[in-house]
Amino acid sequence: IEGPFGDHTGYYSHAEPFPIFRISAMTMRRDAIYASIVVGKPPAEDAWLGKATERIFLPAVRMTLPEIVDYDLPVAGAFHNCVIVSIRKAFPGHAQKVMHALWGLGMLSLSKSIVVVDEHVNVHDYADVFFRVTANVDPKRDVLITEGPLDHLDHAPGRQFYGGKLGIDATHKLPEEDARLWPEEIVMSDEIRERVSQRWEDYGFRLS
Repeated sequence: IEGPFGDHTGYYSHAEPFPIFRISAMTMRRDAIYASIVVGKPPAEDAWLGKATERIFLPAVRMTLPEIVDYDLPVAGAFHNCVIVSIRKAFPGHAQKVMHALWGLGMLSLSKSIVVVDEHVNVHDYADVFFRVTANVDPKRDVLITEGPLDHLDHAPGRQFYGGKLGIDATHKLPEEDARLWPEEIVMSDEIRERVSQRWEDYGFRLS
């Protein structure tokens, strides 16, 4: 029996029947290196290995879903609890198509929640992502609740390995998606930014 064990989820996993070894003697060569990792409540050492894995596998994910621009597995979500993905939206229901595809793709099938945003959104800027969720989502229309396999260490579902999944479509909506005329987003050009920056003192703001 192994455990309880402080895991990468930030919680102590319950004792379970996993292989263990008991050390009776130990020898080592000079300057030996033991390959191991320290896990714990995010962010811990394993968080950065997880982010590296996220980057390594992005090209492989794009081979299956070429409409994906980028994705982010938040450290606070222990990687398998949340996926934020930006797509080049091309048709009604495109966000839902990507959600279902990710839920059927390798280890991403264990993802508990998926947030889909438009291609120009920086998925690594969580404030920007949250802005899209609060601005673009009609909970009745854009929230998908389904169920499927979950990570072994997810303690939230009533049954181990299986439970609910959440999909949030935070993309702009097309007329065919029961949307009204979608407003244009406020964008300040680089030229305007530069002109304003040069005139702060004219506006009464002292820079020094």
